[in-house]
Amino acid sequence: MRFRKIHGAGNDFILFTDPGPRAGTDWAKEAERLCARRTGVGADGLVVSRFVSPTSTVLDVDCFNADGSTATMCGNALRCAAWAAQCDQGFRTMQLRMAGVMHEATVDADSVWVTADVGAIQPRVLQTVINGRPTWFDSAHTGTEHVVAVVENVDAIHTEVVGRVVRHHKNVAPLGTNVNFVQHLGGQALKIRTYERGVEAETLSCGSGAVAAVVIATMRGLVARREVTVHNEAGEPLTVRPHDDHPNRAAWVGGPVTQTFEGVLA
Repeated sequence: MRFRKIHGAGNDFILFTDPGPRAGTDWAKEAERLCARRTGVGADGLVVSRFVSPTSTVLDVDCFNADGSTATMCGNALRCAAWAAQCDQGFRTMQLRMAGVMHEATVDADSVWVTADVGAIQPRVLQTVINGRPTWFDSAHTGTEHVVAVVENVDAIHTEVVGRVVRHHKNVAPLGTNVNFVQHLGGQALKIRTYERGVEAETLSCGSGAVAAVVIATMRGLVARREVTVHNEAGEPLTVRPHDDHPNRAAWVGGPVTQTFEGVLA
């Protein structure tokens, strides 16, 4: 079974394209096994992408986190699946369905773009102490659960320690949440660090987290409702802009996608 090791702005995945019926395959268990950094291929998640029919430009995309849980939305996984579809089939525009939700995708020379839904926003959903200072987190649903804290310096945050506490906070029970720390760099630029639920660690990039960061930064008046650059730990920024047709309900997130290698599983 052939796979790609691929990453979207540093968020890395094991990608299977049209793997066939694979009757009996427990993809959740495969994700746990293959995503292990020391004993498997190593990745933040495992992605299975299939065209719904031979003549369709619609893909069903399933994403499993490294712990085997199912992701309801993963912007970078969608971007990687769209890149592979363009590489294999030549499609530059397509639709991707993840967890029953349709997303648009466009592949251009430099970036792969997908849409993310923007749902409920709740200011000051929880508070915790970071480096001796009480800090509020706002929540934004961008296809999955996110909380965002605006801080002075993201590099001063122990992301995994604080993220692990906030991820399980009683105010976001029972599902828990992804946790984002965001710094305004001035103008239309943000810097982000993300602790991802399901990976249970800091990741180098998070597509839905970048959208959540922009939503909250816009709400707080830090950036205008137009194109925003979101710098991440990978040094491969993502760009977020409102959807032209549904600016209050959806956003585009775009950036680089890189295939690092291909392999075959026995």
